[in-house]
Amino acid sequence: MKKNIAVLPGDGVGPEIIAQAQRVLEAVGKRFGHEFVFEFGLIGACAIDECGEPYPQKTHELCQKSDAVLFGAIGDPKFDNNPNAKVRPEQGLLKMRKSLGLFANLRPIAPFDCLIDKSPLKMERIKGADLMIVRELTGGLYFGEPRGRSENGTVAFDTCVYSKEEIVRVAEKAFELARLRRGAVTMVDKANVLATSRLWRETVKELQAEKYPDVELDFMFVDNAAMQLVTAPGKFDVLLTENLFGDILSDEASVITGSIGLLPSASVGKEVSLYEPIHGSYPQAKGKNIANPIATILSAAMMLEYSFGMKLEAQEIRNACQKSIEEGIVTEDLAGNAAKSYGTTEVGDYICRIIEG
Repeated sequence: MKKNIAVLPGDGVGPEIIAQAQRVLEAVGKRFGHEFVFEFGLIGACAIDECGEPYPQKTHELCQKSDAVLFGAIGDPKFDNNPNAKVRPEQGLLKMRKSLGLFANLRPIAPFDCLIDKSPLKMERIKGADLMIVRELTGGLYFGEPRGRSENGTVAFDTCVYSKEEIVRVAEKAFELARLRRGAVTMVDKANVLATSRLWRETVKELQAEKYPDVELDFMFVDNAAMQLVTAPGKFDVLLTENLFGDILSDEASVITGSIGLLPSASVGKEVSLYEPIHGSYPQAKGKNIANPIATILSAAMMLEYSFGMKLEAQEIRNACQKSIEEGIVTEDLAGNAAKSYGTTEVGDYICRIIEG
């Protein structure tokens, strides 16, 4: 099978971790007889430096013609530390999501048994936890208009807007995933305060009654959900929520696994889907060969399964990552007090060897 993959390394450690995921995909292709064709595009700070905009039209066209998109990370301190910057790398990510119609972000959260002691949470709290966070990705506070500041600059405002159509399409994705898992959806909102949350609650209730009566549905306020994620994560199966809440809760959930460097994600829409690690560009580690590539490699596994239907190949990647962790072939974020940690490329080398057999 031949597949065309748009590769957007981005900023910071993005090129280093993407390189390992690309190598792993090449190893999978060699073993299983697939051909993956990689074409590279610019996004983020490096795109601003090159052509003045964070998501160039050329990159958009590349993504549109590809079978899937593999994305690294964006962000650069020179923009983070400049509140007056008119163009920012993060604008490229938001524009890409909107332009490609990537309305649902899927983040699986499940700890590796051999890393449970790496989590700051107690073992009895997280053992057996296995949840999927489904976050709406192209609406809400991050995209609502109007937004801006008053003429004298002392007041700033953002607007949170949602339509029933936006809510239905991401909720359908959550219910469908629940049917493949344990059959339960928890919708997280702030319906006691926010009008948009009340629309979410009404819409999801109607959808469940009409199309998914076999899926259990309950509701939870976001402040309670934030507490439950770290005190009883095992109670969740599929957690459905809006853009801002999902952004925060999915990063909070990373402590369950012990490292944000282990968490993959998929951003799906009606056409092309995008796969990326949930961590940022980690500029402090750029060029040091210390960034954990496993989240990006696991994102490539999600791509094989979700976009290409290659479930066996995806599981081989996951098995290889598991073995790498069990054998202690890990970067410094996971090594802890171990006598030795390994570099980004060394972890990639090991995982490729396991896949190649």
